[in-house]
Amino acid sequence: METALTRLVGVRHPLVQTGMGWVAGPRLVSAAAEAGALGILASATMTVGQLRAAVREVASRTEAPFGVNLRADAADAGERVRLLVEEGVRVASFALAPSRELIARLKDAGVVVIPSVGARRHAEKVAAWGADAVIVQGGEGGGHTGSVATSVLLPQVVDAVDIPVIAAGGFFDGRGLVAALAYGAAGIAMGTRFLLTSDSTVPPAVQARYLAAAVGDITVTTKVDGLPHRMLRSELVEALERSGRTAALLHAVRRAASFRKLSGLSWGQMIRDGLAMKHGRDLSWSQVLLAANTPMLLRASMVEGRTDLGVMASGQVAGVIGDLPSCAELVDRIMAEARATLAVLPGRQQT
Repeated sequence: METALTRLVGVRHPLVQTGMGWVAGPRLVSAAAEAGALGILASATMTVGQLRAAVREVASRTEAPFGVNLRADAADAGERVRLLVEEGVRVASFALAPSRELIARLKDAGVVVIPSVGARRHAEKVAAWGADAVIVQGGEGGGHTGSVATSVLLPQVVDAVDIPVIAAGGFFDGRGLVAALAYGAAGIAMGTRFLLTSDSTVPPAVQARYLAAAVGDITVTTKVDGLPHRMLRSELVEALERSGRTAALLHAVRRAASFRKLSGLSWGQMIRDGLAMKHGRDLSWSQVLLAANTPMLLRASMVEGRTDLGVMASGQVAGVIGDLPSCAELVDRIMAEARATLAVLPGRQQT
């Protein structure tokens, strides 16, 4: 199935595996790429050295194109961009809009730039700055999310920009791919669906929590870091939502101390990172600290398997997913479902 996305990045299918921190490592990314999707390596939780090693590991596992997700506001963003160019990475994706200068630097080196956005105006901005495509995530998506549903946001963005638009938030099967294409998208991006595969390194006990979740078990909370964050309802989330300011601050300090030890950051650096994530919002000190060490909360679940101590970012689709196929099986299934759906649509329109 050829679309503007497959032509742009050279993959076989119009599917993207998103860059999820602690989840989208070399094993999952290479498996997704080998299956014909665009695998994206999550780099925010890696040092520059770790990122280079991860990129080389993916390249040793597959000859297919893949991408790396970068933090545009990272102090070493320039160094990471240079690494992508040196290692021949095909795609750079961003959770926050990269600057016009950063986009130009990547494009001059032949790297495809695909930022993620949650609003029409953000898509218009990065398109004007030269982005090659854009991932548009509706409110159904996991992690930091907005309040506008994909079915409302997607057609707005498709009508507003003239670059390929990739739909995210609420997708998990071939029917969803066909729906996105009907809206004018060039493909779909999925995080939770790829997290729940046998190629994912997420501990089995954590995957079991996702598989057991109903749609109503997936919530949006601002108690973790002050920003709307879609995740599974867990012991930690419930404790944070019940906590007063003092208890929340003590909890945040304990978490931050653990993250500081792991990351090597100073308290000053962590607080500056947390303040940088305020985006004009009135955050408590506990939320500032939690914003800075949210990666530690994700690591507790996604790496250590501690569902009682960590957070589990999740799209609403976790409530309708019930199996753990390999990436190859998943991609083949989605494409077969898409073709079958397209084949029966004319008949359905006549009944």
